[in-house]
Amino acid sequence: MTSPQNFNLFVYGSLRSGFKSPAYDYITRYFDFVSDGKVRGYLYDLGEYPAALPTTDDAFIVGELYVARDRGQFDYVIAQLDDYEGVTPEPGETALYNRILSEIETEKGTVSAWVYWYNGNITDRPIVESGDIMEYLKNK
Repeated sequence: MTSPQNFNLFVYGSLRSGFKSPAYDYITRYFDFVSDGKVRGYLYDLGEYPAALPTTDDAFIVGELYVARDRGQFDYVIAQLDDYEGVTPEPGETALYNRILSEIETEKGTVSAWVYWYNGNITDRPIVESGDIMEYLKNK
């Protein structure tokens, strides 16, 4: 699932700096911040965390772009995040998220990065119109 040429990670939810969660602490140990960015998609409020779905529409999700600090550890580090995001479920369970290379728009141009896209049902879940979960939570 990983690509030896890509060590970038785009985060939009609990892995973002504003959450100050244990998951973000993990990001700061193994990744360096590159820039703010956005990816085409829709963001939904699931309660405890947001869910993103990709789109070709003119809708964007706001987040942060990171690059792995130690490329030799990337496979190990990303496997830990995959576990956190529910990418590799137990037998008989469905993956909660899928990690997919996606195009991220930044002030310096477009770059490919891994994004965790939701793999569940968003029916009746509120959409985060701004695409920015931090702004949404501040105003909620």
